[in-house]
Amino acid sequence: MLTLTENATDAVRTIVSQTPDASTAGLRIQGTSASDEGYALTLAPSPELGDTVVENGDARVFLEQVAATELDDKVLDAQVTDEGVRFALALQQ
Repeated sequence: MLTLTENATDAVRTIVSQTPDASTAGLRIQGTSASDEGYALTLAPSPELGDTVVENGDARVFLEQVAATELDDKVLDAQVTDEGVRFALALQQ
């Protein structure tokens, strides 16, 4: 199952805390039709039917079915810069 680094956990928590639905909201990752195009990330008020929910403390990530399968052995990291947050995926070790 996808795991989150401490940086990713902090970034997701910070992003979600700025929404009115912070107690149920999360970052949703959706696979695209062409895997080389990456993934779509959106802020969601709650998981959609069939989503896998990954929680690390109060940071929640919702994975649609394709993303959940493809990211099963990955770790989500984040880098915060002056321009915003950049998320990256790597293999779990």
